Amino acid sequence: MKLEQEILSNKFESSYHKSAVNIIYTYNWLTNKFRQRLNLHAITLQQYNVLRILRGQFPNPATVNLLRERMLDRMCDASRIVDRLVQKELVTRSTNSKDRRAVDIVISTKGMDLLLMLDDKMTAADFLKDHFTEDEAALLSDLLDRFRG
Repeated sequence: MKLEQEILSNKFESSYHKSAVNIIYTYNWLTNKFRQRLNLHAITLQQYNVLRILRGQFPNPATVNLLRERMLDRMCDASRIVDRLVQKELVTRSTNSKDRRAVDIVISTKGMDLLLMLDDKMTAADFLKDHFTEDEAALLSDLLDRFRG
């Protein structure tokens, strides 16, 4: 559906303005689709992102700083997210043996199992493949990379 129909407005200063609004609108649309799927498993997008980072690190531990650097949403509180994941028993946290000030975070078996179950439900391809060819998706990604400079 066209942006104008979605937001019930066609007043844009320019094509640049319309593109910026469209990017923001589409980001929110896609985020809501992912959120709906994650809500069924009582985790947030940020928690899901941390679990995926930890799975990529496994069996090596991660620190809160490493998680912060790699997260998609850099404005969130990574240590609070880890606290919630510890409460849900999806990760473990322990003091680093070499540096007592550092905390090692590792995904648990329960966290791995949850990600395994979510792998089929959380693919972006599900949202994109009905609207774009593989080449168009690659072009879109290249354009977004170029936009961010």
